[in-house]
Amino acid sequence: MAEVSVLDVFLHGRRIGTLTQVGHDRNLFAFSQAYIDDPDRPTLSLSFKDEFGNLITDTPVRQTRLPPFFSNLLPEGPMRDYLAARAGVKPQREFFLLWVLGRDLPGAVSVRPAEGQSWPDREEGDEGKAPDGEQALRFSLAGVQLKFSAVMGATGGLTIPSQGVGGAWIVKLPSATFDRVPENEFAMMSLAHEIGMDIPEIALHPVEQIGNLPEGMERLGGQALAVRRFDRSTDGTPIHVEDFAQVFNVYPDDKYGKASYRNIAQVIWAEIGEPGITEFIRRLVFNTLIGNADMHLKNWSLIYPDGRTPALAPGYDFVSTIPYIADGTMALKYARTKRMAELGVDELQYLAARAGLPKKPVLDAARETVQAFLDIWPARRADLPLSTEAAINIDRHVRSIAVVRELGMT
Repeated sequence: MAEVSVLDVFLHGRRIGTLTQVGHDRNLFAFSQAYIDDPDRPTLSLSFKDEFGNLITDTPVRQTRLPPFFSNLLPEGPMRDYLAARAGVKPQREFFLLWVLGRDLPGAVSVRPAEGQSWPDREEGDEGKAPDGEQALRFSLAGVQLKFSAVMGATGGLTIPSQGVGGAWIVKLPSATFDRVPENEFAMMSLAHEIGMDIPEIALHPVEQIGNLPEGMERLGGQALAVRRFDRSTDGTPIHVEDFAQVFNVYPDDKYGKASYRNIAQVIWAEIGEPGITEFIRRLVFNTLIGNADMHLKNWSLIYPDGRTPALAPGYDFVSTIPYIADGTMALKYARTKRMAELGVDELQYLAARAGLPKKPVLDAARETVQAFLDIWPARRADLPLSTEAAINIDRHVRSIAVVRELGMT
């Protein structure tokens, strides 16, 4: 008989369900009956809500991978490979990876073995015993870039906790491929904040001054970007969040192809209303202006301050990608096109019409963002930690965008 392994799933510290490996690497999520019966239950994800607002409880069995909501809690790419190697787990076997990393996940979700569960036998190629806390950094920050949860001391120094748990900051390390990405992100996030967008606290720190970095990471040198976690309150209490890959119930692999910015706008309008749409359009236009070709589904998130009602989470991962990849297309379609140069009044009006949005707040937010950018960017450009070449690339790019020509003059 195939061995069954069970992980308990908690939300805000309350058990709400189980993830069960039912044998042959098949994984199933089920809500607890107490969670199903609670009319005041906290929200796990909009993806578990049907068109009538009822909880979806019938979830399919998934082979090897976890259901999309849980798969999106895990890191991607080199970060996943790194943590999987430390844990002695194959990167694609997500049940075991979540077993190891489930103590410190994005949002207010945590996962731990059910009572009486021990580290199960696994297939050839996995290590045979459960890693201890020193071997596996027990945190999971979704995404591709090398980043770690960190604690900031009273004097401003950053330290990676010994087991990776409990940090209120995210430390994003320099890229081995692209030059000065942390400085680029710091500059673009700072600019967005000055324009009036909701941005978490950020700071640059020399890599060699970050305490307890995993062995070999200090050789990267340069600056790391520290971002205060908006899914943790000042006292460390988790605040629930979900990204839009989770909202749309798609795997991280599909973060570029399964939805458009119009689809995101529809959800924001239905769940949050005009304040959310205004901020969404600001960010969409801003990231077009800076040439950020990587605003995929996982770079937009909802936050649940009261545990039940969504709001648009603070902005993150604002990077001008044009200094690295000369690509004038967005990660997703606006409504009809991905081409940044084609974002103009007509495309915004079409997006609004297809998403069922009133046109006035959409165009007002776009106009205000363009005009603020054209005022603030020239004044701040020389003070931001960008290379001259990167600044020139942004200048050239901005002039190519239809919405700048159409809305840039008062």
